[in-house]
Amino acid sequence: MEFRHLGRSGLMISEIAYGNWLTHGSQVEEDAALACVRAALDAGITTFDTADVYAQTRAEAVLGRALKDERREGLEIFTKVYFPTGPGPNDRGLGRKHIMESIDNSLRRLQTDYVDLYQAHRYDASVPLEETMEAFADVVHSGRALYIGVSEWTADQIREGHALARELHFPLVSSQPQYSMLWRVIEDEVVPTCEELGLGQIVWSPIAQGVLTGKYAPGAPLPAGSRATDEKGGATFVGRFLQDEVLERVQRLRPLADQAGLSLAQLAVAWVLQNPNVSAAIIGASRPEQVTENVKAAGIKLDAELMEAVDGVLGPVVERDPAKAGRV
Repeated sequence: MEFRHLGRSGLMISEIAYGNWLTHGSQVEEDAALACVRAALDAGITTFDTADVYAQTRAEAVLGRALKDERREGLEIFTKVYFPTGPGPNDRGLGRKHIMESIDNSLRRLQTDYVDLYQAHRYDASVPLEETMEAFADVVHSGRALYIGVSEWTADQIREGHALARELHFPLVSSQPQYSMLWRVIEDEVVPTCEELGLGQIVWSPIAQGVLTGKYAPGAPLPAGSRATDEKGGATFVGRFLQDEVLERVQRLRPLADQAGLSLAQLAVAWVLQNPNVSAAIIGASRPEQVTENVKAAGIKLDAELMEAVDGVLGPVVERDPAKAGRV
């Protein structure tokens, strides 16, 4: 495993992070989830990403149990706040009440006194940004989080949030967007803004919900048990990529992966890590062997010729529209 600074902060994180969005507490049983976390630790992953809303708070609890006997100083634990975690009108969003209650609940479920990174899971246009950032400042100043990040914010939103964070004397250090060979909407605006301001990207879905593994063949039935058949949420996100032209072009990446000595999934993870503004790529897993295989992308350097060849293969099926940033 190799390590990178999270943006221009002093925090070092594993360049491949383990996330439990659609798995822990939902798609897989706890024994399998614990085995995946153990595989991540054995592979040298120290950075673990979750959110209070995942599996209706169960994912945080599973991760807390999985990590409780590990040396806390050797881990970087990230979580998020925004989406509903209860039935009430204040059980959601980025208002002060929800943020202050949510951080305490997340720490309890994660069995830790602090998180390394606390992230705004989306932008909340219904709450004054000043209120949100003042609440985050209090979370940091109380020691319950070391750093603050955002997820799926636009470049303008990031710039406004960063200015307030500086005024309030707390470190806004990261952005967590979707990013892959197929989904590059952050490249024109979000990435340049973050480079200027010193934020690093912690990217999710680097293998495009499994599409870049090549397991979905054009014109073929969806594989049983795959993300595309998961009605709990996975199918909604992967559906945008399940077009025959996309799937056919993904299959044409195989010779390039073979040339690099990588699987298609490893090539996809290595590809996002070539972007110098990417601090880490988040991988998920329902089986330990998926972790073991995908971490082999760590430390891989892809030459310019191969990167150009990827662009040549995927060309017209790549989504690049910067207007779609922050709208997932």
